[in-house]
Amino acid sequence: MLGRFLGAAQKAVRLNGQVTVLLTTDAAIRKLNRQFRGKDKATDVLSFPASGVGAEGMAGDLAISVTTAMGQAAEQGHSLAVEIKVLVLHGLLHLAGYDHEADEGRMARRETALRARLGLPQGLIERAGQSKQAAKSIEKKRSARAKAQLCPEPPVALLKSCPDTGSLAPRVFSPTVKSNPFKTTTKAKRP
Repeated sequence: MLGRFLGAAQKAVRLNGQVTVLLTTDAAIRKLNRQFRGKDKATDVLSFPASGVGAEGMAGDLAISVTTAMGQAAEQGHSLAVEIKVLVLHGLLHLAGYDHEADEGRMARRETALRARLGLPQGLIERAGQSKQAAKSIEKKRSARAKAQLCPEPPVALLKSCPDTGSLAPRVFSPTVKSNPFKTTTKAKRP
């Protein structure tokens, strides 16, 4: 299901190349956010455009916190699968070069049009205008979930799209890997 959506969304965004989607936890995405953006907090989606040697045929990588997505799905009144699709679309737009923090609404307009085309509910940029109290509620839920986790470093799922077929190839990674888990040369620990 996610593989078909990823292919359809990539086509709608007009983004060519392989995209890797990492489904992970708040703890793991917080580490990535701190390492690559200098922000020591969990977030819902991170985008890493492919560049440099070996990037041919690659569009980039997305990291999605399933923990955060669950809370956002509940708050928005839709399923986790729908929320992950909203996050994938948002991340793909970033991979395509859009930046809602600096583009004077260009990304917001594109995301709105694509959500309608793909049958998705309200997007992340629109939600940003919601009350700060809702954001505080999500943060409290995140903190409670993080404290309740029994395994401090659970495995995460990594899905790679195949541009030719749209299928996904799942692999399991441990967030203890010290280097960028998105690099194709990184060797992951199998459980």
